[in-house]
Amino acid sequence: MKHAVRTAALAALLALAPAIAGAGEIVIPLPGGASPQTSRVAYDCGGYGTVEAHYINAPPVALATLSLKGEFLVLSNVLSGSGARYAGGKYIWWNKGNKSDLYDLTMGEDSPPVASCTASS
Repeated sequence: MKHAVRTAALAALLALAPAIAGAGEIVIPLPGGASPQTSRVAYDCGGYGTVEAHYINAPPVALATLSLKGEFLVLSNVLSGSGARYAGGKYIWWNKGNKSDLYDLTMGEDSPPVASCTASS
């Protein structure tokens, strides 16, 4: 019985191995060997400082990671009427062309953005 439990535990661990990378990494297997398209953009957000965005597109999934004020965020693309809208935790990052707005949902859904940003050249 103990051997069967150990074997089952080892099999479960091996099944998870592709998704577990080195410390500080997350690996997401993509179907059909798809390759993600990535881009990095630095934004000037005025008094909010510089925000570094890394966009990762692997249709139908699109993600954005943001580094801002010592925080690291992972956001997922969600439905929007125009532009690309990403949501994660308490934040919304709404990108339209070279402009992006950062919203803090804890301030209320109708609140203005906490930062209005422009892509650095």
